[in-house]
Amino acid sequence: MHNRPDNAKSTSVESLDDFANYADYSFINKLKRDPHSIDSGEDYDPRQVFSGHYVPVKPSFIAAPEYVIHSTSLFRELGFTESLARTDAFRQFFSGDLSVAPAPMTKIGWATGYALSIYGQEYTQQCPFGTGNAYGDGRAVSVFEGVLNGQRWEMQLKGGGRTPYCRGADGRAVLRSSVREFLAQEHMHALGIATTRSLCLFASTSETVQRPWYSEGSYSSDPDVMQPNPVAITTRVAPSFLRVGQLELFGRRARVNAHPDALKELEQIVLHLIEREYQAEINDSLSTEDKLIAMAVLFRDRLTNLIANWLRVGYCQGNFNSDNCGAGGLTLDYGPFGFCERFEPYFQPWTGGGKHFSFLNQPAAARANFDSFCSAIKPLLAAHGDALTRLQAIQTEFSDSIQAQVDQMWASKLGLMEFNKSLVTQLFGLMIDTSVDYTIFFRELSKLPDALSALQISFYETPDEALMQQWLVWLGAWKACLDTRLSRAELSEQMKQINPKYTWREWMVVPAYEQAMQGDYRLIRELQAVLTHPYDEQSTDVELKYYQLRPKAMFGAGGVAHYSCSS
Repeated sequence: MHNRPDNAKSTSVESLDDFANYADYSFINKLKRDPHSIDSGEDYDPRQVFSGHYVPVKPSFIAAPEYVIHSTSLFRELGFTESLARTDAFRQFFSGDLSVAPAPMTKIGWATGYALSIYGQEYTQQCPFGTGNAYGDGRAVSVFEGVLNGQRWEMQLKGGGRTPYCRGADGRAVLRSSVREFLAQEHMHALGIATTRSLCLFASTSETVQRPWYSEGSYSSDPDVMQPNPVAITTRVAPSFLRVGQLELFGRRARVNAHPDALKELEQIVLHLIEREYQAEINDSLSTEDKLIAMAVLFRDRLTNLIANWLRVGYCQGNFNSDNCGAGGLTLDYGPFGFCERFEPYFQPWTGGGKHFSFLNQPAAARANFDSFCSAIKPLLAAHGDALTRLQAIQTEFSDSIQAQVDQMWASKLGLMEFNKSLVTQLFGLMIDTSVDYTIFFRELSKLPDALSALQISFYETPDEALMQQWLVWLGAWKACLDTRLSRAELSEQMKQINPKYTWREWMVVPAYEQAMQGDYRLIRELQAVLTHPYDEQSTDVELKYYQLRPKAMFGAGGVAHYSCSS
């Protein structure tokens, strides 16, 4: 993952007062505030925001917040003591009460607008005014930016109440979705995949909201009941939360000269993105157009690497629009996501996502988002024909670039000397026909088995004799292509560091958030321990409990096999 902290510098944070010493708000200090915003930050009604990069918003704290969990690994990176998570001031601040923030921290957060493109098609109808000027952070409020251990971090409350971008919703996140987001970010980071991070999670012991969900035992496609849910706030952390959709908003305005400063605001947000996400790799002395071209290459490389890693571990974003595509090349927004258990090329956990955002279609979705990224920055290159030509070449090369990344991923996943298209294509067919668990199969294959029987732990169905024979032929062909530069033991160990043993299994997470709704957080913490060591063998008890095929009753179950965008 890029932008790792410099551990040579030691931060020590034992209290909120200590934390305040590291505050440094580059986003709100360097960029433009909405000129029609309210000084108090009590700006909660849906409205159009015509200009400016952010709106000051005072979060709405949740009632009677209770500590649920925090990330021990991120606490270590930031220099936070473990005891900090249990202090009253920390609980208040990260459950939305910014009144406790000591100077120079702000007592008002900020929300941002962005645009929406789906597969490169620009949309405005999701905005309640039909203009695209009221679409953005509906329930996400950034509350801190600073430098800790040599790394700049932004911290954002998810579920901190309404903003001008809430489109009439209540701005709250429920405990169910907050648990999922917290654990998913912990898991993805442990998998070595660029992602937003989890800091902490607090739940209200008294405040609830109504949400549509699935009744017990439901196999309905869409939620079939309204349920009361405890509200919660999870704090997510990243070098920045800048999105492709955010650049798009300003790019669209610049294209039509929506206001006198439209082109200037686009340039400001793009240069800020470079400062936040690409500063170490782009020379500050370059011209603006050269910086943009360098950023386009870097973003292309990060995005293609990210998608290849999603496929490697079975992750499906589910709703990979441009507004859910981090402009720094990290995984952003854990809503309708899922991890492939039984291998399906078109696995899609979200009922509203469709085939276009399914598992093996994610490279195509990434290409569309990269096109949107390039389209957004083109107004800044309009007077530089050579730079536009270079940008077009970078765009054109995207498909080849991501194919190369994905091919290399499959070769590494299979322990091959080089990518073998025929071998991989045959394997996909066998995995589909046999009904194979994606994670368990590749983990068992990492042991370099001599017999097919060793792989049958990953089979949901027992193959017939003809299919068994096809598997034996494939195994023989696979062994002939293995990387001979390594010993058998070395190759097996290398493959195990590519193919995790433990993965996100929704049917295992559901009991954790259901118990949490009753105030029991033990299973959440147990899952955190397992999911943050996905490549390790762990204990026999953990293996018996978590290295399991999905029970047949869970296939097709609402809220497990599929779900609406949980909020």
